[in-house]
Amino acid sequence: MDHHQRWRPTVNEREFIERALQSDLRVDGRRPFDFRRLKILFGREDGSAEVQLGDTRVMGYATAQLVQPYKDRPNEGTLAIFTEFSPMADPAFEPGRPGESAIELGRVVDRGLRESRAVDMESLCVVAGKHVWSVRVDLHILDNGGNLIDAANIAALAALSTFRRPECTVGGEDGQQVTVHDPEVRDPLPLTIHHLPIAVTFAYFGEGNIMVIDPTYKEEAVMGGRMTATINSNGDVCSIQKAGGEGVMSSVIMQCLRIASVKAADITSKIKNEVNSYTSAKALQKVKRLPASALKKDNAPDVAMKESSDGALETQSTKPSSDGQQINKEPPSVVEDNKQEDVEPMLSECNPEAQSESRLTAGGSDETQEAISPKSLKDAVKPKHKRKKKQHSKINV
Repeated sequence: MDHHQRWRPTVNEREFIERALQSDLRVDGRRPFDFRRLKILFGREDGSAEVQLGDTRVMGYATAQLVQPYKDRPNEGTLAIFTEFSPMADPAFEPGRPGESAIELGRVVDRGLRESRAVDMESLCVVAGKHVWSVRVDLHILDNGGNLIDAANIAALAALSTFRRPECTVGGEDGQQVTVHDPEVRDPLPLTIHHLPIAVTFAYFGEGNIMVIDPTYKEEAVMGGRMTATINSNGDVCSIQKAGGEGVMSSVIMQCLRIASVKAADITSKIKNEVNSYTSAKALQKVKRLPASALKKDNAPDVAMKESSDGALETQSTKPSSDGQQINKEPPSVVEDNKQEDVEPMLSECNPEAQSESRLTAGGSDETQEAISPKSLKDAVKPKHKRKKKQHSKINV
């Protein structure tokens, strides 16, 4: 990022911000040690999160793949942080090769996570010296409203907390063959996270006597220096980053660490609550989805392959419920046929004309059957008038 393209305040704007800070006031109405409103959103897929810290918006996305481990650490996986600055977030950001600010942001977040051993790297080992999981977190800056480090750090923690890696088993003859299971077959596994290192950024004004937490975009343009302290909820200092600017007394740094420990505890509880609500909602969706899938499996027809007489394969769908219905329907049809057979002799005894009509219909049905069936040579030779005479003789009798 080129500094000459960054927004520069006018003399009046600079004096207004500095005089307001001397009176313990800030442009947006906050107190010196107040964070902006924090909002954490999660995507549909596991491992994606978007953090809104005031006007600053950062999206984090975690992925993993199997790689070979480093030779000096054959039993440990790897964790890498990558940042992407888009011109959509700030006109000062240039597309393509990352600038100094992008590299600094990635290193500060990466140092806070890796140096503190927040993620258990040994749990990412599959086969020692051959296969380990390499976790990658991509941080996309969507809108630069100031204090990108804190927002990006929270986005990375939220993405890692909801990330699930595929489960894999080791087998084969030599015991070195790795099988990665599909998420639908076996549930993915979460990462083992020991603690959440929270980055808290302080901005210094004047000669280092005035300091504020979570500087905005305009305050960053006026500040004389900046320090980022990464600390967890237990009060353990994970890392400290001071990138140039005004010198700061050691007593001021200790005061900043005490303030940062309180803020880290609040942000940690906020992240855990959001992650718990997301995981519980995800589990409820999975429970609701299971009965529907089970019903579909029960009602799905079993497809069987049957070989026909001509050698072709025919598919026959068998449904147990429909077979039961057919079995229940067949006995009444037999009873109806018996009833018709009992009724026919009664009609013939009472009414001889009805008997003759029934014979006529029977004769007609015989003709239709003969028409449907293929004719032989004798049938073709016989004249049709003889058949008609036979039918008339039957009626006269």
